[in-house]
Amino acid sequence: MTLPPTEHIPGPRESFLQRVSRNPARWRARLRLALFALATGAAIFLVQAVDFPGAGSVKVEVGEPSPKTVVSPISTSYTSEVLTNEAREQARQNVQPIYDLPDTRVARRQIARAQVVIAFITQVRNDPYATREQKIRWLQAIPELHLTENQAANILDLTDDEWSEVAKEALRILGAVMQQEIREGEEQKARRSVPSRISLQLNENQADAVEALVSGLIVANTFYNEEATQKAREEAAQSVQPIQRNIEAGEVLIREGEIVTDLDIEALKKAGVLQRARTWSDYLAAGFFAIILDGVLIAFVGFRRRDFWQENLAPLLLGSIFSLFILAAKLMIPMHPMFGFLFPLASMAMLVGSLIDLPLAILAAALQVMLVGQFTTGGVELLVYLFIGAVVGALALGKAERLNSFVRAGLWVIAINLLIMLVFRLPALSTLDNQTLIEMAFSGAVNGVFASSFTLVIFYILGQLFGVTTSLQLLEISRPNHPLLRQLLLKAPGTYHHTLIVSNMAEEAAVAIGADSLLTRVGSYYHDIGKIMRPYFFIENNTDGENPHDRIDPYTSARIIISHVPDGVELAEKFRLPPAIIDFIQEHHGTTRVEYFYHKAVQMADDPDMVDESAFRYPGPKPHTQETAILMLADSCEATVRAMRPQSREEMMEVIRSVINRRLMSGQLDHSPLTLQDLTLIAEAFARVLQGIHHPRVKYPGNEPKAGQPARPEHGVVSTPKPAG
Repeated sequence: MTLPPTEHIPGPRESFLQRVSRNPARWRARLRLALFALATGAAIFLVQAVDFPGAGSVKVEVGEPSPKTVVSPISTSYTSEVLTNEAREQARQNVQPIYDLPDTRVARRQIARAQVVIAFITQVRNDPYATREQKIRWLQAIPELHLTENQAANILDLTDDEWSEVAKEALRILGAVMQQEIREGEEQKARRSVPSRISLQLNENQADAVEALVSGLIVANTFYNEEATQKAREEAAQSVQPIQRNIEAGEVLIREGEIVTDLDIEALKKAGVLQRARTWSDYLAAGFFAIILDGVLIAFVGFRRRDFWQENLAPLLLGSIFSLFILAAKLMIPMHPMFGFLFPLASMAMLVGSLIDLPLAILAAALQVMLVGQFTTGGVELLVYLFIGAVVGALALGKAERLNSFVRAGLWVIAINLLIMLVFRLPALSTLDNQTLIEMAFSGAVNGVFASSFTLVIFYILGQLFGVTTSLQLLEISRPNHPLLRQLLLKAPGTYHHTLIVSNMAEEAAVAIGADSLLTRVGSYYHDIGKIMRPYFFIENNTDGENPHDRIDPYTSARIIISHVPDGVELAEKFRLPPAIIDFIQEHHGTTRVEYFYHKAVQMADDPDMVDESAFRYPGPKPHTQETAILMLADSCEATVRAMRPQSREEMMEVIRSVINRRLMSGQLDHSPLTLQDLTLIAEAFARVLQGIHHPRVKYPGNEPKAGQPARPEHGVVSTPKPAG
């Protein structure tokens, strides 16, 4: 039971190293917490902010050749903005420019101008004082006509009658042409039509003069209406419906060496395989999200197990498993559409649930699914598939207390995988072909098989190579034919019997308070294994009534009794028992005192100050877990109840409570996480087991203990009736 430390106000000169040395356990826990937060936070940040090479993504630019062939990892349907914009632009181009109706004011203005020009030419022709050269220059000076010297000379050479006919014909043709639509830029087209309109009754010179006059005076009378044109083009573009594009899983999006287009970029982006340039805001968002998820995980761990950061292996296991699985998901899932359904997230949940904590495994799976949703476009189906499979796998495996638990968990994962895929595809089930159904069944089955087998392999590796105590190891060493347990049965049968009773008591108490019952039971099997080195020095193995301690001094007896702890540790290390089992051997007596031999030494010395008390204390350490603390209490209670033989349940409960109170008040539970409520439940659990073993018996005459015969032997030694310390 952990008691609050005495408040210490550091002096002004106390350094950081001094504070660390004063409470190293607290600082080690803080260091583990910091390393855990750093590792998991970095993993969460990386899967969001970094595109891993080869993880199914590609970095390309428009107009450049593709460095590799890219296949879509998913089936998706989307509105293609590229195709839609191309179709709308084509619709805009198909709309012809819109012009206003011919402006009659322009025609009238040109007719009036023609009359002025004809009057000027007539005046020049009739000028008696001007020379021919002057007249030609004056005609060439008319801005609209742009007459050549030959054309001007031809007009001057016409007779008055011929000129009169030319003037009339020019006005007629100009009026006819200007009444038609002449668009800007199409004036030349109208001028080319003039020769065909000239009367055939005119001679060649007259026709040339008419063409020269009319062609120079033809101008555009119909003008481009930009506003109306743009409106019509926009209406045409808006009338184009958005174009849908379907991409099937496994479809080639772009081949190696092909020139990348905007359409390719769009398809790569929709398939989730385009590496895009990230900005500082992307990294900032990823950092905040990593802090949030990391904080939720750490807070939940602290809520579930307050002593979690004081453990050596649990934080390392959780941080490693969580980080490695999410990084593996980032590498594996985007590579191919099938890989998401093959990814063994259930294995992570089963490992965390069986090695650390089941609710924590469910939370870790939920966080992993959130992160998978950040870098995959597999949709809700994949996320539900992964999460439900992980939860079911963790629940089915439990603490993995049997080998067939892995088979059962794998079958449950397979069943739930197939069910989830069927639920999501049920509306389109009639349209699915046999190949698709086979792929569904294959991926779901392989996922379950791989998850359970991978978990089993990791269990073996953790137990054999890294010294992690797994349920499989515990089941293996709990077999009665284990070499150490066989030696205990053959060399110290009394201790073996005592061990079985204590293991039942400890297991019952562990179940009552929610501790690890399997670890508690197996640890109890080996807690007294050191007694096989000198079995006859312990009372439960003495059958001939002779007490070997009567011939030696109390110090030697105490050393023999205490030595069963280091002897047990030595045997456990020799037979490669897990570290957690060695903790049971070292801590089941804590730093208690061998009371009987201590008091015997005091009686022989007649002065307590003359006795070295440290020679009669176990080396410890004190129990630091619920399980080892339960064993200490079960060991002491069993010996005391066996010695005192209470005659009723009330007496038995009184004995058990007194033993627990002595251990509590002596500080042996200070380092354990047991609470007062836990101690109450433990006492009741002990009573249930011991009542079936040491049930009250009717006292018959002649069954009283004889004079000098010990009625309450101390656990571990042949002694006078004094309970063990």
